[in-house]
Amino acid sequence: MGKHALLSASSSHRWLACPPSARACEGIKERASPYAKQGTDAHTMCEYKLKKALGHQPRSPAEDLDYFDAEMDNCSDEYCSYVMEQLEAAKEFCSDPQLMIEERLDFSKWVPDGFGTGDAVIVSDEVLHVIDFKYGLGVLVDAEDNSQMRCYALGALDTYDGIYDISTVKMTIFQPRRGNVSTAVMDKAELLKWAEDILAPTAKLAYEGGGEFKAGDHCRFCRLKDTCRKRAEYNLELARYDFAMPDTLGQDEIAAILPRIDELVSWGNDIKEYALRQALSGTKYDGFKVVEGRSVRRYTDEAAVASTVEDAGYDPYEKKLMGITAMTSLLGKKRFEELLGSLITKPQGKPVLVPDTDKRPAMNTAADDFKE
Repeated sequence: MGKHALLSASSSHRWLACPPSARACEGIKERASPYAKQGTDAHTMCEYKLKKALGHQPRSPAEDLDYFDAEMDNCSDEYCSYVMEQLEAAKEFCSDPQLMIEERLDFSKWVPDGFGTGDAVIVSDEVLHVIDFKYGLGVLVDAEDNSQMRCYALGALDTYDGIYDISTVKMTIFQPRRGNVSTAVMDKAELLKWAEDILAPTAKLAYEGGGEFKAGDHCRFCRLKDTCRKRAEYNLELARYDFAMPDTLGQDEIAAILPRIDELVSWGNDIKEYALRQALSGTKYDGFKVVEGRSVRRYTDEAAVASTVEDAGYDPYEKKLMGITAMTSLLGKKRFEELLGSLITKPQGKPVLVPDTDKRPAMNTAADDFKE
């Protein structure tokens, strides 16, 4: 078996929605991302801190990590504290709960060759708690209806159900840089029914390369997203609208377009990035050429610049108050609140139009104010 499963838990959101994408992406090399490496470093630090909290004596990996900084240090501390709190909570109804760290979870009973790694798995009588650490900042991750978390939970159930008398499954996403701790709870029977009725048959279809391509928000991390015809057709459907003047569109038409705008913009940007990579490799696109973009001047040697300006009798440095995140890192959360809590304000955010499934409360509109 290879290092990465064809039908991984992390990609399950995609192959459950679009089964043939699993085989279609199989031969496409994934592009390395600094964000992925940053996430790997953060997970390494989390693993170290949890093992240390359990009384082990691991060596700190900090000096070996390319992206380790004060923010990562704080986030991994928060994660460690949360997991240990959950372990203590499990002791209230179980005398000997177990915490597994970076545990390999095999859910191949339902998904061919299916396996993944659970960041933290707390097993106890009554409750199985799977906790996944997300260091990413761009996408808010919800535990509800999260197929990755369900696959992890199934893998843990397959190993530990019977050793412990599990009846309830908790699945938590811990995403500290977004202030997001999202937990979903399911009965064990409900999770197993989902696995038998939906996961297993769809996984079989995906493993065999069957099913139909389907476009949607699951395309975001698909390796085929740049050239997928189904995704192109999905987005080009909007071309049937006449955008000459936005106010010529009816209310119902705008309501139909709104859910597709973000995906349309994302698809357009993906096409542009793909075309640029191809053009740099020699592909010619009629009517287009590669030119040098705008660049910003920068110092070749900052120390030499500072020294030269100081020798000329000037101060080359500017003083600037640290931002709230940097100040929190400097003081620590508790001390920050003690010293500066009364000096912090959070202004109302800029209005954003979102689907009504969004969990944030609706703002008052002008029409609401008029009614009041």
